[in-house]
Amino acid sequence: MIGVGDTVPDVTLKAVTPEGVEDVSTATLLGSGKVVLFGVPAAFSPTCSDYHLPGFVMRAEELAAKGTDRVVCVSVNDVFVMGAWAKSLHADGIVMLADHVGAFTQAMGLTMDATDFGLGVRSQRYAAVIQDGVVQSIEVEGSPVDHEVSSADAVLTRL
Repeated sequence: MIGVGDTVPDVTLKAVTPEGVEDVSTATLLGSGKVVLFGVPAAFSPTCSDYHLPGFVMRAEELAAKGTDRVVCVSVNDVFVMGAWAKSLHADGIVMLADHVGAFTQAMGLTMDATDFGLGVRSQRYAAVIQDGVVQSIEVEGSPVDHEVSSADAVLTRL
C-alpha cells in the first residue's frame, strides 16, 4: 500500500468536468500543490452518498482556507456514474475521477474485494493529503462502511 513519503502513481483516468469528460493524468492532477484525495468504494452507496462525499462538499471552503488547492474523489466506477453522482450531490467543487478499470486503485495498493456485495473489486475508503505528488498523510478505514479517519473533518485536523 502507498504510504507517507511515496509519490502517487501516474495513471490516466476519466474526469467529470463542466465541459464534459476528460482524460486526466493522476501525476499531473495530483502532482502540483496541496491536494486532498479521497477514495470511496461505490458511488451512490449509502455511506458514500450520505456521509463521505457530502462531508467534503460541505467542508470545501474550509479545506481551501487551509491551503488545499483541490479536492479529488476517486472511485472504481465509470465516468457517467461519477458524473451523475456529482450532479445529484451538488459536488461542483470536487474533482470527480472515474477509475473505470481500477488501475489507479490497484497501483495505490488500496483495492478490496466487494464481490459478496455484488460490486467486485473496488477501492477501500481512504483519504490522503498530497503535496506536489508526494503523500503527506493517508488514513484507510478498517471497513467500507466506516467513515471516521477518512472524513472531511478528520482531514481538516491533518492539514
